[in-house]
Amino acid sequence: MIAMQYSITLPADYDMAIIDRRIAEKGHLTDGFPGLVFKAYLSARGAPDNLYAPFYLWRDTEGLNKFLSGPGFAALTRSFGWPVVRIWPVWEWRTGDLAAARHATRDIVPIEPHVDIAALRRRYGAEVEGDDALASIAGFEPTTWTAMRFRLWDRPMAGHQSYRVGRMSL
Repeated sequence: MIAMQYSITLPADYDMAIIDRRIAEKGHLTDGFPGLVFKAYLSARGAPDNLYAPFYLWRDTEGLNKFLSGPGFAALTRSFGWPVVRIWPVWEWRTGDLAAARHATRDIVPIEPHVDIAALRRRYGAEVEGDDALASIAGFEPTTWTAMRFRLWDRPMAGHQSYRVGRMSL
C-alpha cells in the first residue's frame, strides 16, 4: 500500500467555490480507478492560504503511476502548476464507512535518528487499530525520516492539519 498527497496552495482570497465545482464536476473520474483504494478530495479554508490537497491510498505503484502519467493529473497541472507529490509507504491501514467521511486530519512528525523503526511501526499500527476514525493510515517517508498519520472523520477534529472532505472516490 502506498499513500500519496499533493497540496495546491491558493491565495486567501481565492474563491474556493471553484474547487468545490471542480470536485463536483470531475470527482467521479477517479471512481473505480485501477489500483485505487480511495481518493479523498480535500480542501482547507483559512488564513493565510487556502488549500486543495487530495489524499490517495493506492494498492501498488501501477495505479499510482498510471494516474500521475494520465490525462487527469496533466489537466490539474495545467490549471494549478506542478505540485510536489508526497508518497509514503504504508505501515498500517484500516478503513470503515468511507461514505460518512466529512473531515480529515493529517499529521507529519519527524522520526528521531536511530530510533527502532520496527518498534515505531508497531506503535503506529496499534494507534491505527485503536482509534475511532472512519479510516486510519500510518506510513513513513525515509528520505526526510518523517512519520505520517492520516484519518477520515465524520466530525471536525482540532489540533491537526485539518481538511474538509468534498468527495470520496472508491
